[in-house]
Amino acid sequence: MKKIVLLSLSVLLYATSWSQEVVGQWKTIDDNSGEARSIVEIYEDEGLVYGKIVQLLDPSKAEAVCEQCSGADKDQPVVGLVIIKGLEADGDEYNGGKILDPESGKLYKCYIALEDTDRLKVRGYIGFSALGRTQYWHRVK
Repeated sequence: MKKIVLLSLSVLLYATSWSQEVVGQWKTIDDNSGEARSIVEIYEDEGLVYGKIVQLLDPSKAEAVCEQCSGADKDQPVVGLVIIKGLEADGDEYNGGKILDPESGKLYKCYIALEDTDRLKVRGYIGFSALGRTQYWHRVK
């Protein structure tokens, strides 16, 4: 019985420590210009991973709203908008959730994976993972 409790505790601690590696603030980079666009805070809530925009780096867009979004996100301020929704740990990546593109208002399937301690691979796609776009975000220190 003691071994089962210790094994369960070890698995729980491992899962918690792994998710902590993606938790934090990440700088997003524009695909076309290569310039930093925003800061996204990735956090865990009830075993799932989420990400919200906490800062837009272009001061002229600080008051932007998600005009193209639908549902509860429609016309909401982009700062504070949850764009990564409900990812679950799956080995060395997180998937099973969605990512929102605030410019187009479209939701895509998503997975994220650490490339190294300070670099996060973020892939949004439709249908199959091969049909999508990858960005690399950089940890804010």
